[in-house]
Amino acid sequence: MRQRPPLTPLIAALPSTVPFVGPEAQERDRGRPFRARIGANESSFGPSPKVVARMAGIAGDMWMYCDPDNHDLKVAVAAYLGVKAENVVVGEGIDGLLSLVARMYVAPGDAVVTSLGAYPTFNFHVAGVGGRLVTVPYKNHHEDLDGLLEAVVKEKAPLVYLSNPDNPMGSWWEAADIIRFIEALPETTMLVLDEAYGELGPASALPPIDVSRPNVVRMRTFSKAYGLAGIRCGYAVAEAQVIADFEKIRNHYGVSRMAQIAGVEALADQAWLKSVVGRVEAGRRRISDIAEANGLKPLPSATNFVTIDCGSDGAFAMKVLQALLSRDVFIRKPMAPGLDHCIRVSVGLDHELDTFAEELPGALAAARGN
Repeated sequence: MRQRPPLTPLIAALPSTVPFVGPEAQERDRGRPFRARIGANESSFGPSPKVVARMAGIAGDMWMYCDPDNHDLKVAVAAYLGVKAENVVVGEGIDGLLSLVARMYVAPGDAVVTSLGAYPTFNFHVAGVGGRLVTVPYKNHHEDLDGLLEAVVKEKAPLVYLSNPDNPMGSWWEAADIIRFIEALPETTMLVLDEAYGELGPASALPPIDVSRPNVVRMRTFSKAYGLAGIRCGYAVAEAQVIADFEKIRNHYGVSRMAQIAGVEALADQAWLKSVVGRVEAGRRRISDIAEANGLKPLPSATNFVTIDCGSDGAFAMKVLQALLSRDVFIRKPMAPGLDHCIRVSVGLDHELDTFAEELPGALAAARGN
């Protein structure tokens, strides 16, 4: 038997798992497509038509490498947020930026604080650098700010993760609460404030941009409200030295020429963003109405999905999810204890929500064994 080059002990010890099984993989296993793709929190409304036209117009230029400085997009983001370009770093979506921030601040064995059931890709990257994850349960379907702070102090954690608005519950904290949390953090703890859904919630949930604090990194994306999940492009905003430290290790050719130009065009069309936000609000109401019509409890949401309390335990919610999948409706659910009694349904196009409304009663009946 041939020998193979050894992995590092850290990587060899990790399980062979990934954070998500995509709908494409599920469709391959099933041998047929979903009729309603309402589980990945994408924007079925797509990008601005102006973005699409610009992307089509530059397709012939893709023989060129991208600008490794991401200059035009950095400048556009900075102008949009009212900061300097030195306060912005661009990456391959928030996921790519999370990988960098874990490498920057977490040494093997360091405690890293997050909420139990929060975005799993962050946990994946923490494990990849040898960090020790410390999780705090949600409280009333919200990330527990006091509990997170207590864990940070107790563990002397160099890094803490918080999403606002939150995935997977759709809940949010007001800006004043987030500011109090930031001010109470030790100066030696870096906060990753994930605002992937920031454009879709109330403006009152987003604190003013403050790049003077060296222990806060705010991350945003073009994947959600801007309808560009497929191009993998996001950005982080922080104090200039923090951004300079990102520049030391980021993949300088990681964000394609197409993604950079699409991001600039997306920021320029705020009218389209406003229209999408309105359609998402209408979609959330529709999903909530469907849930209530079936005796379920939709939770308040500031995102492009609605988390629905199925009124029983995690096993029952899993049966509901599986029954919907068998009926060609792709959704997801939280898996952590305390959250796993829910399913999560993304806002989709009208015909997709029609399909969800048609299939939910049968899925519930199947889950109950009727």
